[in-house]
Amino acid sequence: MPSIHLEPEGDVAVLRMEHGKANALDITLCRELSTRFEEVAEAGGYRAVVLTGTGGVFSAGVDLKRIVDGGARYVAEFLPALSDAFLSVFDFPRPVVAAVNGHAIAGGGVLAAACDHRVLNAGHGRVGWTELLVGVPFPLVAMEILRCAYGSARLPRLTFAAGTPAGQDALALGLVDELAEADAVLPRALEVARTLGAVSPAAFAHTKNQIHRPYNERIGEQRAADDARVEQLWSAPESLASIGDYVRSVLGSQ
Repeated sequence: MPSIHLEPEGDVAVLRMEHGKANALDITLCRELSTRFEEVAEAGGYRAVVLTGTGGVFSAGVDLKRIVDGGARYVAEFLPALSDAFLSVFDFPRPVVAAVNGHAIAGGGVLAAACDHRVLNAGHGRVGWTELLVGVPFPLVAMEILRCAYGSARLPRLTFAAGTPAGQDALALGLVDELAEADAVLPRALEVARTLGAVSPAAFAHTKNQIHRPYNERIGEQRAADDARVEQLWSAPESLASIGDYVRSVLGSQ
């Protein structure tokens, strides 16, 4: 059964994540994200994409239980798939709008940041990047996407503090572009997608590439070395123990 459903809305492709209770990012979901964006690009006829979740969660981030269960071998396979999934959204040449129907935390927040416009559920949904609370660093691709979306000067506040603001607070901080009531999040995202999609595809793609170029250049130059270090840190026994403690604390509070 697919984890991401393609729901055509005229010339807009709605990609709806439906993977477990929280759309947690594991190897399966990451690879399917990359595949779905490739399929939309190859299909032709779609002028924009809306990425959304199911229920009350956009994506709660990395499936940490899979990290604990799989250990270093799983980490080595997962981290490249995670970065490739982020890039499939970030580098998509046509407009991508995030219909943030609920929480977009950690890796889920990076997915939203990788989009060109973000519409957040006004009454339910937090946005934030909490990797450091778990005891692991961000992959370089994630950091460069956040840098592009929010600027270098804001990265320390967003990543070190690991806050997860909601609603008006998230809007005031510029983490999302606008708010909508729960039943209006997807319709508003579709409206924005159609507006952006009406622009010349070639002109939009070139402008998007111009905006993204310095971030993609850093990724191209530094990813191999940085990914190796990030994998080492995620795979360290103390990191896996920290992740396990975090998972147990979260599960114990539910």
